[in-house]
Amino acid sequence: MYRRQRGITFLGGLLLAVPIAILGYAAIRLAPLYLNYMSVARSLDLTASSVQSDSGTVSPQLIRNSLAKRFDIESINFPSVQDIMIRQDGSGWVIEAKYEDTAPLFGNLSLLVDFDKVARIGG
Repeated sequence: MYRRQRGITFLGGLLLAVPIAILGYAAIRLAPLYLNYMSVARSLDLTASSVQSDSGTVSPQLIRNSLAKRFDIESINFPSVQDIMIRQDGSGWVIEAKYEDTAPLFGNLSLLVDFDKVARIGG
């Protein structure tokens, strides 16, 4: 009596497992970049809210000093405080962290990720 085989062959399983393993490895390599971005975003938001609540005269130097303190507390090395753009927008201020980060994948193949976070003070 003829019985049908069930399941996949070794080659079929390998063809299925390799792309899943590559995606899992890429996710592991990207996780530190996104954790760093979340720290940067949190620092920008907290800086914007703390400078806004002080309600004194706001200057780029005051914003940069407050942000530098938060970057030190969070141990953020990239991007540096000097890489953060601070500009006046009408009656308020805009803090923008726009940067690229790379994660090496295999040999000379890397993953490039663009990050862009904007926080507003006043206005």
